[in-house]
Amino acid sequence: MTDEVNPPARGVRMPWEEVAEHVRAEVEDFLGAPVAEAVTQDGGFSPAAAVRLRLQDGRRAFVKALNSAVNPDSPDIYRAEARIAAALPADVPAPRLLTSFERDGWIVLIFEDVEGHHPVMPWRRDELDRVRAAITVMSEALTPSPIEVPTLAEVMGDSFRGWRRLLEEDTTGLDPWALAHLKELAELESGWEEAGAGDTLLHADLRADNMLLTGDRVYFVDWPWACKGHAFYDQVGMLPSVAMQGGPQPWELLTDPDPAITTLVAAVTGYFVRQGRRPSPAGLPTLRAFQRAQGVVSLEWLRQRLSG
Repeated sequence: MTDEVNPPARGVRMPWEEVAEHVRAEVEDFLGAPVAEAVTQDGGFSPAAAVRLRLQDGRRAFVKALNSAVNPDSPDIYRAEARIAAALPADVPAPRLLTSFERDGWIVLIFEDVEGHHPVMPWRRDELDRVRAAITVMSEALTPSPIEVPTLAEVMGDSFRGWRRLLEEDTTGLDPWALAHLKELAELESGWEEAGAGDTLLHADLRADNMLLTGDRVYFVDWPWACKGHAFYDQVGMLPSVAMQGGPQPWELLTDPDPAITTLVAAVTGYFVRQGRRPSPAGLPTLRAFQRAQGVVSLEWLRQRLSG
């Protein structure tokens, strides 16, 4: 049974052995040695294989392999990740993409393997401080964006209409405060594109399972949603998951009173609240519980900012 209060950021991964034999053979051919061991990485929601490979000669690689028939939206996400990963400057703290290819309905990305670990859950304050400091440094280094990417509005435009869509939908079971203020929240949300504008290259999907900590660095992985926008957006999007995974509340960590941040919090909250009410998408049975839990935290954060 899924823990609805603190659900893990974990979906149903495909084992390496279920990847088509000819695709596995092409991976080995590219890497130049047979695979001796394949260890599935269970963080994240994608239905693809995500494995750390140890080759017979001792070298390592990280491979993501998606069967495009599993989920209709996943192929374009993987193609976007391949494009972005290939374009990221070498000094961005992200694993280097070695190659990508498509064969017979399979999409494969091969990365360098980073010998690190995800932040410990529940969040430890020392690791959280490391991560937030790394995000700040990365945001400063990536302003202006060093690569051509869509804007935050272009990437999230259709998603950040949660409150406005709820005006026209069944609101049974919606939080009483949200229901009482639905029109005001929809109006606030409507200004998010202007509030989110900026020239910082954003990861736009930061969570513990998209981070790897080594002895001296923090790496940020999985960049398919990369875009440019308000420098604070990465933290706005990340902090609800921090709280629901045992860390401090977002209003304790991000105290800047900038109205633009409040508008972004409203947009993110509307997204999580509405998405959490929808049926599970194909191949992603655990996603909605994670979104619902983030929606609970986000809603309290929004209420705190609007009452302050």
